[in-house]
Amino acid sequence: MKLENLNIIIADDHPLFRNALRQALTPTFANTQWHEADSAEALQKLMDDSSVEFDLILLDLQMPGSHGYSTLIHLRSHYAEIPVVVISAHEDINTISRAIHYGSSGFIPKSSSMETLAEALNAVLYGDIWLPQGTQVVPVPEDTTDQMASRLSDLTPQQYKVLQMFAEGLLNKQIAYDFGVSEATIKAHATAIFRKLGVRNRTQAVIALQQLEMEKVDLS
Repeated sequence: MKLENLNIIIADDHPLFRNALRQALTPTFANTQWHEADSAEALQKLMDDSSVEFDLILLDLQMPGSHGYSTLIHLRSHYAEIPVVVISAHEDINTISRAIHYGSSGFIPKSSSMETLAEALNAVLYGDIWLPQGTQVVPVPEDTTDQMASRLSDLTPQQYKVLQMFAEGLLNKQIAYDFGVSEATIKAHATAIFRKLGVRNRTQAVIALQQLEMEKVDLS
C-alpha cells in the first residue's frame, strides 16, 4: 500500500491547528486530499458525502457538537471501515484508555512533534494501533458511562443528530424545520432515542449524552 492519493479528514475546531497539521503532513502523504470539519455537524456532512471514500479521520474529542467520546463512538458504530485517530490536548491515561476502548486506532497528544504525528499516521494506515511511547492502557470498567456508550452506538446517524440537537436546546419544530420533515417525524425519532438510551424524556437523554464528557469519567 502506497500512502498517497488518500482522503483524510481533519476534524478540529481550531483553524490554525488544522492548517498547521495539513501543512506539516502534506510532504509525507503525497497527493492527499485534505478535508476539514470544525464541528460534529460539519463532520457528519462529510460522512454523508457518498462520492468520497475516506481513508482516515483525525478527531478532536472536544469539537462543538461533540460530547467527549460520543462522536468517536458514533463513527466506529457506523463507519467501522474508516480508522479514527484521536488527537487531543488531554493526554492522561484515562482519556487514552477510553479512546482506545471505544475504537480509536490511535491516540496522538497535541503536544507531539510533527515527525511523531507522521509516524503515527503511517502506522495506523498500515493497520496498527499507535500509542505514545511507554503508554500502558488500563481496563475500562463496565460502569454507567460504558453502558451509555453501548446504548449510544445503537442510534442511527439521524437519531444521533437529533440527540445532538436536543443537547443544543432546540425544540422539535426547530429540528423538524432543519431536517425538512414533519414535527411528528421528530417525535418518532425522539421515542426511538429514549427507548434505545433507556430514558424517559429529552432531559434524561441529554444527561445520558453528557455522561460521555471526558472530565466526568475516571478509571482510578
